[in-house]
Amino acid sequence: MTDDFVLYHNPRCSKSRAALELLQARGIAPRVVLYLETPPDAAALRDLLQHLGLGPRALLRTGEPAYAELGLADPTLDDAAIIAAMVAHPKLIERPILVHGDRAVVGRPTERLLDLLP
Repeated sequence: MTDDFVLYHNPRCSKSRAALELLQARGIAPRVVLYLETPPDAAALRDLLQHLGLGPRALLRTGEPAYAELGLADPTLDDAAIIAAMVAHPKLIERPILVHGDRAVVGRPTERLLDLLP
């Protein structure tokens, strides 16, 4: 079952740690992607967004300093520009994200992960 689940994880984030604990408590050992150390490229991020069923803006962490510094609130920025910003600054990517098969959820609140569990 480990290979069936992928968790985009930031161990410094309490929500991300809670997500990992929730999965482990249910006997699921996901493949953990430390996305700040090995950020997804643009193609992987587009794939992830497709699994989430979200546009890139929905995955942005608007409270991060880079959000303001890069002017990401600008409504004229297209999806490619938003994705490029997240690739260059992975802290902008909301977390945690759990992927299972062709579906994914953002674990905020943590209980949303239950939507993907058997």
